[in-house]
This record gives sequence, structure tokens and C-alpha cells, in this order.
Amino acid sequence: MAEPSSAPHIYNATTTDDLVDWGLQPDSVEGQSKSTGRLVHKGPNNQPESGIWVCTPGRWRLSIPRDEFCHFVAGRAVYRSDEGEVIAVEAGTVVMFPGGWTGECHVIETMRNIYMLV
Repeated sequence: MAEPSSAPHIYNATTTDDLVDWGLQPDSVEGQSKSTGRLVHKGPNNQPESGIWVCTPGRWRLSIPRDEFCHFVAGRAVYRSDEGEVIAVEAGTVVMFPGGWTGECHVIETMRNIYMLV
């Protein structure tokens, strides 16, 4: 859980279950992925934004609005860009999605992602 600090933080980010219901993933293609998470920090104009995102299995369309750094710490998923690029992620994978990246995400096993959107 985040505590007041000049350096916002969450202890045990890879296992904490103190998450907020963020609802069903929009633009579903298959299944009903449910998202939960915890915001660590959101700066002026929502930049940067960082936190934890957990998502259950399913598949949906996505468009990444600005550069997003993701460190996947649990689960498995496959991202497919509209240009045919395939990025398979599992625990330990780090991805830097550029702003404007579009495609689909298929979560195979509930994933946990520590992210920063800049």
C-alpha cells in the first residue's frame, strides 16, 4: 500500500492484493478480462503515471496513448501490433511500448504489470 512520501511507493508490488477494481477491459474481442490495480503516482496532466495493473484472461483491442514502460512480473500474454509484430510476455519481461502502438492483447494467464506511462 502506498504511504505518504516524497517518493511514492508500494511495498511488495509483485504480490500485494490491495488493489482497486478497474472494471472490465474495454474493446473486448474474446472473453471478459477484468482489471484491478493500484496507482503509485500521477503527475501534472497525468504525466507521468505509474502503478500496478493486474488483468485476467481475455483478448481486446488496444491503443497506447503515450510511451509506456511495462515490467511484467506474473502471468502470460501476447501482444500483436496492427503491423504484425508479436510480443510474448511472461514474468521477467520488460517492454517499452511507443506512444501510438495499436493492436491486440491476449492475456493467457492472469498477468501483473508494473508500469509507467510518460
